[in-house]
Amino acid sequence: MDMHTVVVGTSGTTADDVVAVARHGARVELSTAAVDALAASRLIVDALAAKPEPVYGVSTGFGALASRHISTELRAQLQRNIVRSHAAGMGPRVEREVVRALMFLRLKTVASGHTGVRPEVAQTMADVLNAGITPVVHEYGSLGCSGDLAPLSHCALTLMGEGEAEGPDGTVRPAGELLAAHGITPVELREKEGLALLNGTDGMLGMLVMALADLRNLYTSADITAALSLEALLGTEKVLAPELHAIRPHPGQGVSADNMLRVLAGSGLTGHHQDDAPRVQDAYSVRCAPQVNGAGRDTLDYAAVVAGRELASSVDNPVVLPDGRVESNGNFHGAPVAYVLDFLAIVAADLASICERRTDRLLDKHRSHGLPPFLADDAGVDSGLMIAQYTQAALVSEMKRLAVPASADSIPSSAMQEDHVSMGWSAARKLRTAVDNLTRIVAVELYAATRAVELRAAEGLVPAPASQAAVAALRAAGAEGPGPDRFLAPDLAAADAFVREGRLVAAVEPVTGPLA
Repeated sequence: MDMHTVVVGTSGTTADDVVAVARHGARVELSTAAVDALAASRLIVDALAAKPEPVYGVSTGFGALASRHISTELRAQLQRNIVRSHAAGMGPRVEREVVRALMFLRLKTVASGHTGVRPEVAQTMADVLNAGITPVVHEYGSLGCSGDLAPLSHCALTLMGEGEAEGPDGTVRPAGELLAAHGITPVELREKEGLALLNGTDGMLGMLVMALADLRNLYTSADITAALSLEALLGTEKVLAPELHAIRPHPGQGVSADNMLRVLAGSGLTGHHQDDAPRVQDAYSVRCAPQVNGAGRDTLDYAAVVAGRELASSVDNPVVLPDGRVESNGNFHGAPVAYVLDFLAIVAADLASICERRTDRLLDKHRSHGLPPFLADDAGVDSGLMIAQYTQAALVSEMKRLAVPASADSIPSSAMQEDHVSMGWSAARKLRTAVDNLTRIVAVELYAATRAVELRAAEGLVPAPASQAAVAALRAAGAEGPGPDRFLAPDLAAADAFVREGRLVAAVEPVTGPLA
C-alpha cells in the first residue's frame, strides 16, 4: 500500500487522486470541511424524515415503487433491503482497481454534502478502502442509469458486513469477517443512506479515468513506434515538418508530428526513399501517422474534459441542496460518460488498425524496401514474424467489434419507469478490453520495427539515437533481436510489458526530452 494520502473534501477530487487510490493503494482521509458538510446535510434529511409528508428516497420506495409512503419503523429495513436486493450482479469479478475506483468516487460524492449521508458512514467507506478490503463486484448488473446499481450495491453490502470481499492478502472471505479483522464496525443504514450509496456513475467514471491514463501512455508509445517503422522503411521525415502541420492546426496532430520528429532526429535511415526504388510518397499508414494519432489525442482531450466535469459533480437522486430542499433529478443518467467511453473505443480501434498496417508493410518483401521476408533470418527455413502479425491482426479485428457503441443501445427496466438507459458501464467494460488489446498491438509493431531497424543497422545505416535507445532497452527487457526462429510468445510478452509499463517512453525521453 502506498503511504501517499488523498484528502477528500467537498470538491476538488482529481483524476490523479482516482488513479492513486485505485491503482496505487493511496490512503484516504476526509477533510474537516467534508465532515461538516456531511453533518449539515444529514440534519436536513432527519428533519424531512420527521415530517408526515412523503419525500422520495427518504420516506418512500424507489423506482417504480416510489409511490408508496414508508412508515418510520420500516425505513431502516427499506435501506437494508435496497442494498441486498440490488446486489444482484452476475458473471466474472471485475478488477480490484475498478472496485477501488468505484468506492472512492462514491465516497467523493458522499463527501460533497449533497447526499444526506451521515459522517460515520463516509468514514466507514474510507476505512474499508484503507484496510485494502475490496468487495466482490460482478461484470453484469449495471445499465448505466440510476447509477451503476448492482456494482455499487455489492460495495454497500460490504459496508453492512454482508456478502463477500477480498482481503489485502487476496483471499475472498465473508465481508463481516474482514471488517471485524480490521476493527471496522458495520454500518446500520438510516433514511436515504442505502439509496445514496447506489445512485452514481462511479464505475463508468472510474474506468474512464484509468483508461485515459493508459491511453496517454499508448498514444505516446504509438508515436514512437510509428517513427521507428518510418525509419525502418527508409521513409521521409519531411512530412513531419512543423510548417505542414501548422496549416492544419489540429492540436494533437502537431503534437504527434513533433514527437515523431524528435524520435527521428539524427537518423541515418530516413530520406532514402529516392534510392534504389524511388518513391514520391510513403504509404498512408506511414505518412498520415500524425493525423491519425493526433485525432485520437484530441479525442482524449475531449474525454478528459467530460471526466473532469463528472469528477466535479455530485451524482445522487434525490440531492440535498444548499437551501435545504431535497429534490429529485436525473443527474444519474450516464449518457455524457457513456458517449466518450464509446468514442475512445473507436479511436483506439483506428490506432490499432494503422499500427497493424505498418507491421504488415515491414514484413512484406514487396513493400518493405529491401528488408527480408517477414524479417526472417533464413526465409523459408525461418518464418520470422509472420504469425506475430496474425496475432496482431486478430486483436485488431476484435478491436473493431469493440468499437461498436454500447451507448447507442437502451433497454427499458423497472416497469418502464427507467425506460431509457445509457449502457455506460458496458461501454466502460469493453473499453478496458480495447485498451488491453491496443497495448499488445502497439507492442507487436514495436517488436517488428526494432528488429527491422537492427537489420538496417547491420547493413551499415545508422539509426537515430532515440531509436537506438529504444532497441537497447527493449532487448534488455527480454525481447530478443534478429536471428533464427525461436519460441516467440515470451518475446511478445516482454514487449507488451515494456509498452504497458511506460518503459518505451521512458527509454527514449533521455534522448528526445519529454514527449507529449
